[in-house]
Amino acid sequence: MNNLKKGFVHPPRLLAISFLLAILTGTGLLSLPVATRSGHISFVNALFTSASAICVTGLTVVDIATYFSLFGQIVIICLIQLGGLGIMTFSSFILLTAGRRVTLTGKMVVEGSFRPSVISDFRSLLKDVFAFTFGLEALGAILLLIRFGQDYSPGKALFSSIFHSISAFCNAGFSVFSDNLTGYRSDVAVNVIIMFLIIAGGLGFFVLQEIKLAVRNLLKKDRTKFSLHTKLVSLITASIILFGSGLVFLIEVNKGFSGMTMKDSLLASFFQVVSARTAGFNTIDLNILSVASVLLLMLIMFIGASPGSTGGGVKTTTFGLIFAFLRSKIKGYEIPRIFSRGIKDEDLIKAFTLVLLAVSLIFTATFLLLLIEPDLSLKAVLFEVISAFGTVGLSLGITPGLHPASKLVLVIVMYIGRIGPLVMLAAFSRIKPAGHFQFVEENIMVG
Repeated sequence: MNNLKKGFVHPPRLLAISFLLAILTGTGLLSLPVATRSGHISFVNALFTSASAICVTGLTVVDIATYFSLFGQIVIICLIQLGGLGIMTFSSFILLTAGRRVTLTGKMVVEGSFRPSVISDFRSLLKDVFAFTFGLEALGAILLLIRFGQDYSPGKALFSSIFHSISAFCNAGFSVFSDNLTGYRSDVAVNVIIMFLIIAGGLGFFVLQEIKLAVRNLLKKDRTKFSLHTKLVSLITASIILFGSGLVFLIEVNKGFSGMTMKDSLLASFFQVVSARTAGFNTIDLNILSVASVLLLMLIMFIGASPGSTGGGVKTTTFGLIFAFLRSKIKGYEIPRIFSRGIKDEDLIKAFTLVLLAVSLIFTATFLLLLIEPDLSLKAVLFEVISAFGTVGLSLGITPGLHPASKLVLVIVMYIGRIGPLVMLAAFSRIKPAGHFQFVEENIMVG
C-alpha cells in the first residue's frame, strides 16, 4: 500500500493533479451566481474560463469585462496568479510561512518548475520567486495606474492596473477591457509596460536570478559568468522578438497596417510578436493580418516562453537545442554544441520528444475541431489550437461561437500545454522501468 501511495504522488503526477483540482475549484467559484452579472453561466463556459485562467492562456468564450461581476473578475485574477506560479509553489510558501515542513515531493515539483538543477536552499528559491513576482507586478501596476488614472475613476483605474499587471507578468492575456488593449494601440507607455512585464514573466525565474546577480556584481565592478541556460534563453528570446517584429512589420506595413502611422505600425509589430510568445494581449484585430503573418505568429506561439517561467509552448531552449543540433550536423560536428559547450544526448532526446508530442497533440486537436466545426477554416482552427497549447490566448475571433465539445477539446489542450507534454507523459506512465533489455540492432532506411 505504501509503494502504491508513493507511486501515486510522484512529482509529475502531483503537479498534474494539483492543476486539475485548481481548475475544478475555479469552475465551482465561477459558477456561483455572484460571479456573473446575470447570475448564471453554463458549466462548460465556467470550466473553459477557469482552465484558461489557471493555465494562463487568455482564450475567452465570454466578455470578461461585461459578463463577470467584480467578484468573478477577482476570482479570475487569483486563478491567473495561482496558475502562473504554480499551485505547489503557493502551497509550499504557505507551509513554510506557517512553520511547517514541505515534503520532498513538493520540493521536487517546485524546484523542477523554476530551475534547471536541484538546489540545497529551497527557502531561498521560494523567497526569490515571490519577490520577483510581486515586486515586478507591483511596479507594473504603479506605472499602469499613472496612465489608467487619466482615463478612469480612481477605483477602476486601480483595479484595472493590478489586473493587467498580474495578467501580463503571468503571460495570461486576460483583460477587463472589452476591446482588450486595442484602445491603447498608439499609447507608447502602456505598450512598453505590458511588453516589459510579458518578457520578464517569460524569461523564467532562474534567468531573472542570474540577471539580479549580474546587476549586483556590476555595482561592485565584478564580472558575472552566465550559465548556458541563461545565454540560450536570452539569445532565442531576443532573436524571436527582433526578427519576428521586423518580419511582421515588413509584411504588413503596406497591407494590414496600411492605414496606420509608422509609429503605430512599429508598436503593433513589436507588441503582437511579444504577446504571441504566450501572453495573448492584442492591440489590433488579428484578422487584418495576412496569412504569412498569421503563420509566423503560429510558429512564435508554438515556441512560446522559456522553462521555469509563467508561459507555455515547447519553450525557447527546446527550439534552441534543436536548431543547434541541426547546425552542428550541417557543419559536420561530431558532437552538437552551442556557445562552445557540448549538448547532452538526454537533452536532445527530450527536445525532440517534446516537439513530437506537441505536434501530435496539435494535429489531433485540430482534426477533432474540424470534425466538430466543419464551417470553420483550417487557418482559424489551427491558430486557435496552437494558441491554446502555447497558453497564449490570441484568437481569430472563433472562440465564443465554438460548440461545447470544441471547448472541451481546447480545455484539454490548454491543460496539457500548461503542465507540459513531457510531464503529462511522465505523470501517467509506468513509475519504474519494466526492466533493462538489449536487442540486436538492425539498419532502417531513413529519408
